[in-house]
Amino acid sequence: MSYQSIIYEVKEGVGLITLNRPDRLNAWNHEIETELREVMSEASIDGDVKAVVITGAGRGFCAGADMSDLSDSTGEDSDSLRESQRARLQYAPTEGQLELPSDYSMRYTYFTGTPKPVIAAINGPCAGLGLVMSLFCDVRFASDKAVFTTAFARRGLIAEHGIDWILPRVVGLPNALDLLLSARKFDATEAKDMGLVSKICPHEDLMSSVMAYAKDLATMVSPRSMRVMKEQVYRTQGTNLSDAVNTAFDEMFDSLDSADFQEGVAHFVEKRPPLFFWKIGGIWLNSSFFCCM
Repeated sequence: MSYQSIIYEVKEGVGLITLNRPDRLNAWNHEIETELREVMSEASIDGDVKAVVITGAGRGFCAGADMSDLSDSTGEDSDSLRESQRARLQYAPTEGQLELPSDYSMRYTYFTGTPKPVIAAINGPCAGLGLVMSLFCDVRFASDKAVFTTAFARRGLIAEHGIDWILPRVVGLPNALDLLLSARKFDATEAKDMGLVSKICPHEDLMSSVMAYAKDLATMVSPRSMRVMKEQVYRTQGTNLSDAVNTAFDEMFDSLDSADFQEGVAHFVEKRPPLFFWKIGGIWLNSSFFCCM
């Protein structure tokens, strides 16, 4: 499938998504939103994809909502606009999605329900909706040239699309309030200090570092383990400790019965690369299946 506002390619088990409006710093519009949703659904069920990386073309990651779209909406009837936008908040579950509450399949939260790790490679300005999107990725790497801002308060807006829920969980309540209320810009070093990004890379090394990390996940880690652990982590955000312990107990015994556990032990003992399994259309297959196709 071809896309107009994104570029999608699969490389060595990694689905690489590039937002492709470089002349607008990859500002978010309806086309990007629609195409990104489509390609994420595609990557979720593609057995050749074990991890997903999202980055931006040119010198920006995503500069937030396209301001021309926002200015066009100011003349619309507020009630009709509210209802039309509310109808777009909840996405229908897609094939392969994690078994999580519907909170995790909404307009900007659905990355959390994707059954594969989603990694943001933040190569430049990351603002507003761009920051929201990156926060709902599972892991974030940043270029040393990346700049961040929540932006909303300086546009007369509020904490949009669940950033008031996810940001305090990532950086802590005091930092979240600072970043939301001031809407100030901050650099990659500060972002890492507060836990917003996991790693800072020299700008020219960002993509090679991110792709190396993603390829390691794709080749050395059990897809089943990643899927189950991601589901565990997001599910426990709305439960208590005892529920988490009990769920983990059951999942542990399910993993002991899995082919991936057998392979995990076998490849370690035999000192060879693993051939882990992944699920396609309800059937578990390993890489040897695709090697023979």
